[in-house]
Amino acid sequence: MSQALPPEPRFYELSELLEAYANTGFTFSDTPETPGPGLASYLRIAARDPARASTAVHQIDDLLSVGLFSDEIADDVENLQHIRPPMGTSVEHCLRIARDHLNRFLEDPSRVPQMNPQNNWEWNERFPELSQLLGGRFHQDFSYFYDSRDAALDEYISEVEPETRTQAAQEINELLTMVSSDQELDTATTALGLDLLPPEGTSLRQWLELIRRRITAA
Repeated sequence: MSQALPPEPRFYELSELLEAYANTGFTFSDTPETPGPGLASYLRIAARDPARASTAVHQIDDLLSVGLFSDEIADDVENLQHIRPPMGTSVEHCLRIARDHLNRFLEDPSRVPQMNPQNNWEWNERFPELSQLLGGRFHQDFSYFYDSRDAALDEYISEVEPETRTQAAQEINELLTMVSSDQELDTATTALGLDLLPPEGTSLRQWLELIRRRITAA
């Protein structure tokens, strides 16, 4: 008999929203008129799946209705990123402003201006499977686990499902299409967990294309 999966945290999507703030300075910088960098980052990701923003709104309402300092949710709140409100305001006030922006977004998600990810959280949300591949295989402790880059890739190919490999290949293609400069490609892959140089004589772009071909061929 299989074990039941543990329930998701009460504020799992609010947690993701606050991670976006944490990656852009740990402060609420939204005004009633304009979202700050953290919320703007979250909205760009939510534009690809607006249901996430709807969930965030419900979870903000849940938190505010119970009360930020209620014993009922003390453990849940403790596990959230603690984002600083501007002087003279409260976290609750900042969450209400964020909720208003989320509700306006849900009226017309297409209004969110699209641009390349601007922080580590956004890169990982935008390319989740590529993050698993690069961060999970080609990390700083690579040499303790693998004899070569090919060995690491072989293990990935053998362990993940075909649809997961397809997603990773698609994400590599999207990344290479999205990012035109070598510098931004280096920034993006570092954010995604890559901590290894390409093989000698091969550029990062060429290596990613080789990886994509290997995954596709598998």
